[in-house]
Amino acid sequence: MELVSPNAGTIFWMLLFFSIILWLLAKFAWKPILNTLKNREKTIDEALQSAERAKEEMVKLKADNELILSEARQERDKMMKEARAIKEKIILDAQEMAQQEANKIVESAKQSIENEKKGAINEIKSQMALLSVSIAEKILLERLNDNKQADLIDKLLKDIKLS
Repeated sequence: MELVSPNAGTIFWMLLFFSIILWLLAKFAWKPILNTLKNREKTIDEALQSAERAKEEMVKLKADNELILSEARQERDKMMKEARAIKEKIILDAQEMAQQEANKIVESAKQSIENEKKGAINEIKSQMALLSVSIAEKILLERLNDNKQADLIDKLLKDIKLS
């Protein structure tokens, strides 16, 4: 039971050893422990500051990325508008060229038809003249007998000499 109820000597020796251990810890162990804790705290603070800087940099990079994406979208929209305008211009030019070509073809066809029409009319006139001369010749041959023809030829020759 002596261990459970200490006497004054045991308390004295316990206090003395506790004081010596406390002094030894304070002299040799306390400073390195505190320095280690300070270093650890400093490392943790630096890591937190580094994390904060990284977070700020990430926010900045994200903003830059959004700006770049926005500019890229605007550039893409601008290029699409230009492409549409070029496409429409090409289509309009092609339509205009096709219309001009169609007009040339129509005009050429009209000219060809007109030329063929004139040629046909001239051919018809020529055929009509030949036909008329042929008909007139046949009519004259039938109406005039040999004496009448000789008289007609003489009369025509006299008219020619007089003119």
